[in-house]
Amino acid sequence: MCRAAELTERYFYESFTDRDTFVREVYDHVADRVRDALTEAVLSAPTLGRAEAAVRAFVELMVDDPAKGRVLLLAPLREPTISRRGIELAPACVALVRDQLPPGGDEGQRHMVAVGAVGALTSLFMRYLEGDLAVSRDTLVRHCVALVEDAGRAACLQGDQGGDPSGRG
Repeated sequence: MCRAAELTERYFYESFTDRDTFVREVYDHVADRVRDALTEAVLSAPTLGRAEAAVRAFVELMVDDPAKGRVLLLAPLREPTISRRGIELAPACVALVRDQLPPGGDEGQRHMVAVGAVGALTSLFMRYLEGDLAVSRDTLVRHCVALVEDAGRAACLQGDQGGDPSGRG
């Protein structure tokens, strides 16, 4: 690890008490960059372009720099020291998606739509980073944008139907 980062072990241990501290710091750094990039993308885009802006910002960080993608999406599954951090980051991502859904409707439905969208996006990006999803970058972006936009439409439809699209309740 020190050799790959081109630092001496002495400097490493002056900066971090142990490997777990280093792993947590790296994860937090990447998570902060992602949060900032997504927030900036959403705030700077016109309302109808927010889904695409957010997806493109995420792709630029996670796919164009796969090391960051692996840290954010895959490392929490493999590194016990940050497994909780991955879980703790999810509500912020869900809130970001939920806040971009069209207003109105049942908040529980809006929340479920956002959770589902974040789960689907996370799974897609993980598979892409692992090489299990053999599509072009542009295809991935288009699919993810459509997924987010479809989630927005689903939230609207559920709100129009009183929160229960099956008509059962």
